[in-house]
Amino acid sequence: MRGPVVPYLEPVAGGVWWTVGASALDTGAGTVILAAGLGVTGGLVVALRKRYATGAPLPPGGRGRFLRLLGITVALVAVAGTVLGSVGLGELGVPLACAMIGVALIPLSTQLDERSLLATGGALMVLGAVGALLALNSVGSLYPQGVVGLVAGAIFWAAAAYRTGLLAEARGRVRR
Repeated sequence: MRGPVVPYLEPVAGGVWWTVGASALDTGAGTVILAAGLGVTGGLVVALRKRYATGAPLPPGGRGRFLRLLGITVALVAVAGTVLGSVGLGELGVPLACAMIGVALIPLSTQLDERSLLATGGALMVLGAVGALLALNSVGSLYPQGVVGLVAGAIFWAAAAYRTGLLAEARGRVRR
């Protein structure tokens, strides 16, 4: 069995999203939740490192395409956040970033030849839309930032466990 390409993509992205979500919570609970999320991220990275080391190599020219897609997505998220903040709709920044990253996962799924990234991208787009509705119907950052960030982190972690085979391995251990 060939190892997955870029095996740390989802765990690291999940940790980043979890940090975004935990930063919207109160100090005491937010710190505990952040620490738990960083522990999950670290655990996934360690498990994947033991299993796959650095992963399978990208196809020829794949590294450049991957970095270009990453750079364009980060730039679009930054510009959109800045524009939304300047027009008084800053609460839509996190949900829009979630949806934009979901859109970016679609071409990434074809580049990495991983169909699970399609489902992850679709889930993030739906989460971004729900988060935007929550942002427009609530006050504060708990729903648009906290809920969207924490759920997006959990989606990325679940995708990492599925794509790299950790979920199947865990299921096999439970059946024994």
